[in-house]
Amino acid sequence: MLAGELALAGVDVAVVERRASQDLVGSRSGGLHSRTIEVFDQRGIADRFLTQGQVAQVAGFAGMSLDISDFPTRHNYGLALWQKHIEHILAGWVDELPITIYRRLEVTGFVQDDTGVDVALSDGRSLHADYLVGCDGGRSLVRKAAGIDFAGSDPTTSNLIAEVEISGEPEWGIRRDVIGIHAFSRPEDGSVRVLVTERQVGTGEPTLRDLSEALIAVYGTDYGVHSPTSISRFTDMARQAESYRKGRVLLAGDAAHVHPPDGGQGLQTGVQDAVNLGWKLAQVINRTSPESLLDTYQAERHPVAALVLRNTLASVALRREDERTKALRDTMSELLAMAELRKRFAGMMSGLDIHYDLGEGHELLGRRMPDLDLVTAAGPIRVFTLLHGARPLLLNLGEPGAFDIGPWAHRVRTFDASYDGAWELPVLGAVAAPGAVLIRPDGYVAWVGGPTPTPLADVLTRWFGPPGAA
Repeated sequence: MLAGELALAGVDVAVVERRASQDLVGSRSGGLHSRTIEVFDQRGIADRFLTQGQVAQVAGFAGMSLDISDFPTRHNYGLALWQKHIEHILAGWVDELPITIYRRLEVTGFVQDDTGVDVALSDGRSLHADYLVGCDGGRSLVRKAAGIDFAGSDPTTSNLIAEVEISGEPEWGIRRDVIGIHAFSRPEDGSVRVLVTERQVGTGEPTLRDLSEALIAVYGTDYGVHSPTSISRFTDMARQAESYRKGRVLLAGDAAHVHPPDGGQGLQTGVQDAVNLGWKLAQVINRTSPESLLDTYQAERHPVAALVLRNTLASVALRREDERTKALRDTMSELLAMAELRKRFAGMMSGLDIHYDLGEGHELLGRRMPDLDLVTAAGPIRVFTLLHGARPLLLNLGEPGAFDIGPWAHRVRTFDASYDGAWELPVLGAVAAPGAVLIRPDGYVAWVGGPTPTPLADVLTRWFGPPGAA
């Protein structure tokens, strides 16, 4: 996702990928929440995912479903879609862009100075780059080599998830007990998918023996499990990088934050990290903006992931099967049935309530721009359609031609339109109709107002560089 964002901004970008292709063995975590679908819609690729997945209400907290069908968004649902399909779709998009991918290679180290980063590869070659971004997962070599602390909590529980063959007839469906949650299911391809909580916290790469022992501890038998296609382990460890940047090295996705998979928020948070960082890094590389713009990546995204860590840890605690926790979970379920609380938690879990602190002002400031159906002289058009090229947009909803942004005209697109419908935001509800909005490439509103040139000029300078920049 980050490579795609940088390529759209004209940056020469390369991906170092240890796998030979985007083929992913096994049905690992998957699914898209509403805001992530919106992000893909902003780039014109949402339909690629929607045609392959199953639309459903997937938002939830601690196993309690949260319906967002009444939320004011074009995508008031989630999408059930395995990660292997998500990766293939993104790879297809990237193939259409000028991006170099070095496959079957790993980063083994790097050296940075004031002029750039020299990146050592596993085949003995090296690459020189202006910046290096570690998107290399929870065990990130880039993060470790940069000396960035990964503070947080150690795991208290672990689960195995696998695709296997079995000799016996298992207990299909979900089982809950004092150890945890377990399940047998059969995906479309005919294999058997197993989820089992281990009695003790597991470490290292999981084996078939680990899976067998965990099943026997729960079911009294391993059902003759054999021929695994994939076996992986996840825990409730929660850690976050203290800094998302050290010099010319940055982090995104699981390299910056790991947490329990409850709520399916990891993939969503990583994609939105990339979309927040991409346009900012591109402007710094293209010498449009000063390097200080990168500080806003940490300022905006670190709190978002910190909240994800908090709500996933709370969710894990509520999933325990002792009588006291069950009573607490039942109480929470009753509370979440109340409209206001349901909307608040659903907004958090779906990503639709993200609010970057851009100062005091209109309720839209720092929030996602709604995908309105605009009226123009040339015909109707959606807001998200105007964001496909990942360029900033000054949307004028008042007198046509009211804005002349002069030095920024080649960087920021100005568009005249009208909209007579209601303005409504998830969780917050109705807001006052603005006369104009300045929308960042990531779809968040940077300024709200009318043709008042001085404050708008300040905001344009802050986000899209000084008047005399490239």
